[in-house]
Amino acid sequence: MAAMPFLATVVPEDSPIILSGVLLTLVIIYFASKIGAEAAKRFDFPPVLGELVAGVVVGVSALHLVIFPEGGLSAADSVLMSALQGLNQLEPEALTRIFESQSEVISVLAEIGVIILLFEIGLESDLRQLKEVGVQATVVACVGVAAPFAAGTAGLMLLFHTAAIPAIFAGAALTATSIGITSKVLSELGQIKSKEGQIIVGAAVIDDVLGIIVLAVVASLAKTGEIDVVNVIYLIVSATAFLIGSILLGGVFNKTFVAIVDQLKTRGNVVIPAFIFAFFMAFLGNAIHLEAILGAFAAGLVLDETDARNELDELIKPIADLLVPIFFVTVGARADLGVLNPAVPENRAGLLIAVFLVLVAIAGKLITGWAAFGQPGINRWAIGVGMIPRGEVGLVFAGIGSASGILDKPLEVSIIIMVILTTFLAPPFLRVAFGSSTDLIPEPSTPVKVTSE
Repeated sequence: MAAMPFLATVVPEDSPIILSGVLLTLVIIYFASKIGAEAAKRFDFPPVLGELVAGVVVGVSALHLVIFPEGGLSAADSVLMSALQGLNQLEPEALTRIFESQSEVISVLAEIGVIILLFEIGLESDLRQLKEVGVQATVVACVGVAAPFAAGTAGLMLLFHTAAIPAIFAGAALTATSIGITSKVLSELGQIKSKEGQIIVGAAVIDDVLGIIVLAVVASLAKTGEIDVVNVIYLIVSATAFLIGSILLGGVFNKTFVAIVDQLKTRGNVVIPAFIFAFFMAFLGNAIHLEAILGAFAAGLVLDETDARNELDELIKPIADLLVPIFFVTVGARADLGVLNPAVPENRAGLLIAVFLVLVAIAGKLITGWAAFGQPGINRWAIGVGMIPRGEVGLVFAGIGSASGILDKPLEVSIIIMVILTTFLAPPFLRVAFGSSTDLIPEPSTPVKVTSE
């Protein structure tokens, strides 16, 4: 993500007011996220989408309670800053300093939130399950990454004349598949143990791995602002080697982790060493010019193999519940839906981009069902539909693209709309796809561990 001059301009007398602004912003974020998540749950949609929509409501598109300086917004545009100005009789210059500093604090908390989210996703990605589904899931995943990435990138550049790096980033955002959402629906349908279910879940996990590598490469390219073939090769090789190397060394890490945990007798004996490892891996990812989230994801994959995995899962959930909503709400808060207002002529191109991305997102995953070779009578429609939802992983792409500044507003909002629609459409379509299958007998539902989002 983009590096920020954290509180570089803070004046000592501003600090109490900055803290007030941060606390009030967190109150708004948590209140909005909980209302949004509960509303989404009532309609049987993923809570993460409720948090995203709640962010849109409190952000620049509606209430202006949570806004950021990007895009030319000022303290005068913030309802929260106006309230602080009235309470503290602030001069305009002081108000601007406080607005910028408070926004930096919230942005850093959101970045920590996404690091924890990717750590949690890594923990949920069972490597042993990947070995069981084998080659077929790998082929499905590769097609599900390559097809939408290539079609999205080429289409944006050729049809909409989008610059190379933003087009590549948007194409990368099309590669994700939400394992949490897909697994939940499969479990409800009693299809988690079916051939289709195993291929979908395995391919979704591999999709996440490939998608995070793609994201690390594209985000690193964005930092230089240009495409250098040698640099691209270096980034792909280094990202892949970093992830595979971490997994291969997992046995050593795991033994060390378990030995340390066994020696500690105070509170936090499991979760603190886990976060030390996750944050250090995130630092390493950043240090070698990749992304911190790649390191956090690798840390989750490694610790997933430890004996303390189940306990660690439960310990991380409340921490993720505290910080991850900040990320999702701020992604929604930054999205200016006004740029897609069809009444404004210059916005119509952005609407066309959104429609294009949604179509590519759906078609690029539907074809994956026909990549599952050697399985006569398999429900290929169900496999394709099961790969469609982008969910929380797609929002990670949108959030990092927004923070890095490489996406203009229409493209950023188009990606968010793509994530929302694919995630809303996939669960009912997956139920229809499995319902239309005549050769499958649903198996009893088995408990499946999925993320809270």
